[in-house]
Amino acid sequence: MIAFNKKTRLLSTALAGVFVLGASAASAQTVKIGVPTFLTGAGAPAFGIPGKQGVELIVRGINNGELPAPYNTKGLAGRQIEALIYDEAGGGTKQVTELRNKVQKDKVEAIIGQISSGTCAATTKVSEEIKVLTIQTVCGTPRIFEDINPNPKYVFRTMNHGTANNVSAAHYIVAKHKDKVGKGFTGINQNYAWGQDSWRDFSLAMQALMPGVKGSKKNQMPKIFAGQYGSEISALSRSKEGLVHSSFWGGDLEAFIGQAGARGLFKRKLFVFTVGETVAYRLGKKFPEGIIVGTRGPYGMYVVDDPSPLNQWFQKEFRKAYGMPPAQPSYQYAQGFLAAKYAYDKAAKAAGKFPTTEQVIDALTGATFPTFVGNVEMALGKGHQGITDDMWGVTSWDKDRKEMVVKDVVKFSPKCVMPPAGVKGVDWIKGGMKGAKC
Repeated sequence: MIAFNKKTRLLSTALAGVFVLGASAASAQTVKIGVPTFLTGAGAPAFGIPGKQGVELIVRGINNGELPAPYNTKGLAGRQIEALIYDEAGGGTKQVTELRNKVQKDKVEAIIGQISSGTCAATTKVSEEIKVLTIQTVCGTPRIFEDINPNPKYVFRTMNHGTANNVSAAHYIVAKHKDKVGKGFTGINQNYAWGQDSWRDFSLAMQALMPGVKGSKKNQMPKIFAGQYGSEISALSRSKEGLVHSSFWGGDLEAFIGQAGARGLFKRKLFVFTVGETVAYRLGKKFPEGIIVGTRGPYGMYVVDDPSPLNQWFQKEFRKAYGMPPAQPSYQYAQGFLAAKYAYDKAAKAAGKFPTTEQVIDALTGATFPTFVGNVEMALGKGHQGITDDMWGVTSWDKDRKEMVVKDVVKFSPKCVMPPAGVKGVDWIKGGMKGAKC
């Protein structure tokens, strides 16, 4: 599926003149990139579609040379991006087939995207097998480079994995809301890789930071995209714990907020939604105030006023194009394309010509590249796993802006919340997070 408007893909006049010569001539002047994101199903409205919008905007900016320095030249190493946006819905087996089709039939040169941890877990080895440059933009499971693909070549992830998300959440709670943890904590998380890993890492981090405090053995683990949470809300209402952890996202998070809010749960418990910012703009006033929300880095509501030229361009142009602020998924997808822009341009400069995939990979491995609000360091996973700052705060409705904002914000360095190179996240947390610089 090609989800593009006229403004998104701009072909040069020269290319248009020779287009009749066939696809081979056209491909010589473009970089064709497959972009998986949720276009249908529960993952689409609050995550997949904002991710798609972030792609449309950043591709337009790169192709037109609209971006501020250092990304103010046109294209990837001078060539225009042709993005083939396709649906990530359907599960891991389907996504393996989709990936093969995009590479073998549609001849894409790279894959940039993927939201679900399940998708990334299913496709990582396939990307290595068929030798396609893959930049994972969102999926949170730490297993990608710790277990599934410990010696990566073609696969990268340009943001923190879930260990940072949950360790930083624990740090924030201990620093700001320690009084809510006296009777322990409980949770509600989706029963698959992302939810399981998130609950485990948060529980271990809380125990490391507050020895003796334990997570509930009756934490809730409903099926992903279940949509109805009446029994789980009842169980949370009866629980003695005052703090509730949730890594819900997409339609599950929106449904839970609506159902739990109607029953007054947010007035009785303190919630930490580790990726809650994803739905805050969509829900507006319907999103509860006083929620601890995360974005898995410095994105969305946390950087709305950051003055960096690149961030202000993204904020201004996104609002102009889509009539709302960019949230976490839009930033994270766009960040993956900035990584590609950085690597293609760097590799071309070194080679003196348009680079090969191997040269692009070499340029991105272990790199530090600028993004919207700071740098991404490809510091872990043998230079294939990115690390960034992470930020936490509490939601509050801003009457002047007429949108949700965050207050009481704390920024955590990646060296505080991500494990050191060569150490698995879960082992690092269990070992007391040795070497953390907070």
